[in-house]
Amino acid sequence: MKNILIVAAREFKQITAMRSFWLTLLILPLALSFGPLAGKFLKDDAASRLMIVDRSGGGVAAALTARIDDDHQRDVLGRLSRYVRRHDLAAAGRGQPWAEHDRYYTDADVAAFKAAGGLPAALKAIDRVKPDSVPDFKAPNADYQVMPAAPALAAAAPPDLDRAAEPLLRPADKNAKAVDTILVIPADFALTGQARLLANSDPSPRLMGLVQEVLTRQLRTGFLEGQGLSAQAATAAGQIAPALSVATPPPGGGLKEAMVVRSILPLGVCYLLMMSLMLSGSWMLQGSVEERGNKLIETVLACVSPEELMYGKLIGTVAVGMLMIAVWILCGVVAATATQGAIADFIRPAVAPLRSPGTIATILFFLVVGYVSISLFFLAIGAMTDSMREAQGYLMPVMLALILPVTVLIQAVLSGQGGVALTVLTFVPIWTPFTVLARLGSGIPTWQVLVAGALLLAWTALQLVMLGRLFRQSLLATGQKPSLRTVIARMRARGE
Repeated sequence: MKNILIVAAREFKQITAMRSFWLTLLILPLALSFGPLAGKFLKDDAASRLMIVDRSGGGVAAALTARIDDDHQRDVLGRLSRYVRRHDLAAAGRGQPWAEHDRYYTDADVAAFKAAGGLPAALKAIDRVKPDSVPDFKAPNADYQVMPAAPALAAAAPPDLDRAAEPLLRPADKNAKAVDTILVIPADFALTGQARLLANSDPSPRLMGLVQEVLTRQLRTGFLEGQGLSAQAATAAGQIAPALSVATPPPGGGLKEAMVVRSILPLGVCYLLMMSLMLSGSWMLQGSVEERGNKLIETVLACVSPEELMYGKLIGTVAVGMLMIAVWILCGVVAATATQGAIADFIRPAVAPLRSPGTIATILFFLVVGYVSISLFFLAIGAMTDSMREAQGYLMPVMLALILPVTVLIQAVLSGQGGVALTVLTFVPIWTPFTVLARLGSGIPTWQVLVAGALLLAWTALQLVMLGRLFRQSLLATGQKPSLRTVIARMRARGE
């Protein structure tokens, strides 16, 4: 055991001394650190600038401005309602629209929200009951900024509109803010129903739909007034809308959404297992090939037996892989707990499996045993080859056999499909660690876990015997490219 631990320590130090190891180890922490910053700088939260030139009397501009503000307040109200529901803060606003979650918020709800003081009043009430551990609510930015009509544009004759709008849409001064969209309502709009929309790029479908709806409502109201209805009755008729009741699950509470959230941790561990196996296995393979190519293996075997060398290399490589996975998981947990808002709220259900000792034990078992099982392939390849080019010939089929089915099973888990295919992959030992880990979030019967674990243990024990013989018989057979018959013969040979 002493010799095995010495070899394991040497293997561990040799791999961790490589620059590629530290660069690879730091990739995920750097991504977690710079990802939110990059997203913050790359995201454009600026409101789209909309200028309205209303020559029909100002009613259309006022209606469109009010509608844009109502839609923004509806967005604020909806997000505030989700925030209150997520953190169980409904007691702060009994009877307020933002404390109710079972319907689409109508114009009347928005009006009541604004009449009660809007977001500032709601946040003041929430702060009285909000625990310190609950993050503050972040209001969404407005989608549109309505600007007053430029004097030159307002005074321009209809044939000169395009020329007058050009400096606003595409200003020559690079420091000047361009107007994104200009809406022109002609004086005879009530008669012709025609309006013009000028933009510096393709207008968004949402804005087009919003303008179309407001203009349609204005024309409908004018038509009803022309039929003899009073202005108040015509306006009320144009604003009639159903009160739609919508029952939605809490954030992360939907069936498919909950399954995906619960699968984040198991699928993440599955990915980390695959990544660390490919990396640490490649490093171990490279070290073994160099030892054979430099004739250093004879010196090593003068101090330790082939079995001690094999087990030491195996333990050292597994230690490197477990270190990488532990660091990556720790970085992910720190990032999740340090992040406030929707991301943290989404991650909390994902780490819920860590509260179960059985789940933790299952993850650790299939991680360690699966790592040993797959690492044995790299170890055997390293013992048979004298160059990395030759090793790649053996390694590529092994990697393809591992990666392709794993990619398919992860997609099947996320889509909620798979059926018999997932069950079959669960009981094939080379894919068992990945399949069981991937299925932990979506649900896997206990008997399948136990049977798969037993099969994986038996398979790993068989590998230790058969690949151990191959490792021992191939160590000193340098300069020889073994055929399939030779490989089988070496696995069948018994040591003295």
